Parts: sequence; structure tokens; C-alpha cells
Amino acid sequence: MLMTVPLYDGVYVFMYVSPVGTSLPERILRLLAKKIIYDIEDNVMLGQKGNVHFFKRLLRAKSKFEFLIRKSDHVITSSPFLNDDCLKLNEHHASTYISSSMDTRRFTVTNSYDNTDKVVIGWTGTFSSRVYLDLLRNVLIELKKQRDFKLLVIGNFDYEFPEMDLEVIQWTSEHEVRDLQRMDIGVYPLPIDNWVLGKSGLKAIQYMTIGIPAVATEVGTTPLLISNGKNGCLVTTEADWVETLKTLIDNPDLRRQIGTAARETIIHNYSKDAIGHQYLNILNTTIH
Repeated sequence: MLMTVPLYDGVYVFMYVSPVGTSLPERILRLLAKKIIYDIEDNVMLGQKGNVHFFKRLLRAKSKFEFLIRKSDHVITSSPFLNDDCLKLNEHHASTYISSSMDTRRFTVTNSYDNTDKVVIGWTGTFSSRVYLDLLRNVLIELKKQRDFKLLVIGNFDYEFPEMDLEVIQWTSEHEVRDLQRMDIGVYPLPIDNWVLGKSGLKAIQYMTIGIPAVATEVGTTPLLISNGKNGCLVTTEADWVETLKTLIDNPDLRRQIGTAARETIIHNYSKDAIGHQYLNILNTTIH
């Protein structure tokens, strides 16, 4: 399977050539393509984490990713930490960090910023990242003892949490924006490890785009996106999580203040309009 975007005359931008197997398909493409730009997210050199089957991890050999990083004419990475590694490995020393971006025309603000209804704490992600949501189980149980709230999980899996007032929604592209807009607070728990250093912080960016406070573990790219207490909240310990969420539940005006600042941050720095020219610059310089 060829996951590529052909530009013209043998020039390709791609995420992978074949999702499984050895690096042979990538080597063939390297011979055929005049220019290759490799766009990667997550620290692929560490292998896959989470609920990924052993044989799938085995088939997705690290040699594929390493070859593409070494031989591409330019590499685009999802975090500055990953970019440092790719700069060392790429034969042209050509690697650039470009943040994930959001369509601010599609993802809009609808939140009323009041406590008329029960405050909704939300999380969105896939089956492979549900282990990160599980990091908050003790936090949410403790928070539930002190405040009443609803937990909304948007994903592609079923999720059980008997202690919570829980609603699970299956993700669809059609209803993605509408479902996210039901949240009052977005949570982005992460472990502190090398795998996380390759993440772009997309969940935090999504929450910020719809104008709600993102509460995120202070690790990797999240401190680059969030200024604590201004356009979002950064936490480290379980006690931090509980106190921060409690404060946001109690203060709708604070949620409005942080959410408004978050939206402005995205518009100016992480919208498609703001990020698009960075891709165009790389395409123009690489091709010519």
C-alpha cells in the first residue's frame, strides 16, 4: 500500500510506502522518486506502544522508518525532540518540526461557559491510546468524591468506568466537531517517557481550538503549546490533576478566559492558515 501524495515529476510527500514488511518497498521508491519528503508523527524509532498486537509490531520493522529518515530529501516531524534525532540521522541534515494544525473554520466555539448543566470533562482518542485515559482513573474517582461532573469519552472502542457518570461516543468524521463541542474541559493525560516526546500534542490543540481549557500532563510538546493558567493548564501529579479540574469546574468565568486565550493561540500559531506556509516553504526549497 502506498500512502503518498505525488506532487509532480517524480516528487512525493508521504507517511509510509508499505505499512508492514521490510524496507524493500521504500528502497524501490527511493530509486524511482526524484525527491522524497517524509512526514512522521510519534517516535517511530522506538517501535509501537499500547495495545498493538505482537506480530503487527514485528512486521512493522524499525528498518523501514530508519531508512526513510536517512534517505529522504527532507523530513517533517511532529515534535522538536523527534526533530533533533532526525537531524542527526538524515543524510542531508534536513529535518523540520512542524506542529499539527486545525481547521479553525470547521472547529468553532459553541461553549456557553456556565454551570447550568453538569460540567462535562472530555477525552478523545483511539483504542491504542486508551491506556493514557486509564492514567486518570484514580484522579477522576477522587474528583468525583468532591465534585459532580460527567465524563465523555470519544473513541473507537467501548469503555467501562462504573464509578463515573460516563458517556461513550463512537468517533465519526461526520459528528466529530459536534461531539467535541459538548466538552467543557478537555483532558490530555500522558506518561513521562521517550515515546511521548515524539507526540505533537494534537489532543490539546483540538481542545484549544474549540475554546475550552485543555488540562495536560507537563511533558513533551505540551509546555510549548500551553502557558499554564493562561491558555490551558499543565499538571504533573495526581493532586495537581484533582485541584486543577476542581477549580475549572467551580469557575465558568475562568474556563471562558482560558478557552478564549486558547482559541487565539490556535488561530495565530496552529491553524491551517498559520501552519500551511511552513509546508509550502519546505516543498519549494526541496523541489527546487
